[in-house]
Amino acid sequence: MANGSNTLTVVRREQLSPHFVRLYLGGDRFDDFLSALGDQPWDTDLYIKLLFAPPGVSIPDEFDRRMLRTLPPEQQPVLRTYTIRRVDVENKEIQVDFVVHGDEGIAGPWAATVEPGTVVRFLGPGSGYRPKSDAPWHLIAGDEAGLPAISAAVEALPATAIGKVFVEVAGPDDEIAFDAPAGVEVTWIHRGGGAGEVGDDLAGDNAPLIAAVRDAEWLDGEPHVFIHGEAQAVMHNLRAYVRKERGVSAGNASISGYWRRGRTEEGFREWKAELRDTEEGGSGGGIAGKIRRGVASVTGR
Repeated sequence: MANGSNTLTVVRREQLSPHFVRLYLGGDRFDDFLSALGDQPWDTDLYIKLLFAPPGVSIPDEFDRRMLRTLPPEQQPVLRTYTIRRVDVENKEIQVDFVVHGDEGIAGPWAATVEPGTVVRFLGPGSGYRPKSDAPWHLIAGDEAGLPAISAAVEALPATAIGKVFVEVAGPDDEIAFDAPAGVEVTWIHRGGGAGEVGDDLAGDNAPLIAAVRDAEWLDGEPHVFIHGEAQAVMHNLRAYVRKERGVSAGNASISGYWRRGRTEEGFREWKAELRDTEEGGSGGGIAGKIRRGVASVTGR
């Protein structure tokens, strides 16, 4: 959980591709953020929850989750969750990538137009995964929402690592390059449009990512698996394939929905709650228990 709080400033904005914008966040409180991370090596799926206050509402410099909950409903900020692509200690910056589809959502359009000097308040960081250096091989997969965490994970692998990486994006222009060891094969999958723009024949149960992972050669030994993206594709398809058909243990499988097609982050939370209500025992061992709390929708951010 991203329980801490911090304030950084937009240093600059970079257009990475037609659908990706990168913000560089830094400022006087970077050392506070770094302190919250603790000692290296850090997890590779570090994430923060950006706060978007309603018009006319100001969030004070010193805030936390408990204080925010005391605000009247009409003053409650909207939270949107994003993975940190990179922590640059030397330049005292963090890099956060945003998927942008025109004026859809909240955070995407904001990231596409925000000016340097803008103050950004957020909760976090939180995390939960780092690739195991001694795994026989790695299976890493996801869509645009998972690309920052995928990139960070692959770049954290040892030079001798073996693995297969699958990334589903709109098209070749959205292939955001990252460094991979020689033994790690990276496959880009093009669906032909944005995640929220294509029809059902290329999304959910029919997402091209599913077939790419299922059709890939399964190497010897139990892999360390990281698969994150749209919940229907990941949780209802690839999780069952990895855990049941291939027998990968829970300790070696980080598989989670980052968003759900057609839902905002708030709607995604409601969907997760509905899943929890249908599960017995409330142990978090089923589908809902594997979905990370508070992650955002690509189409509803």
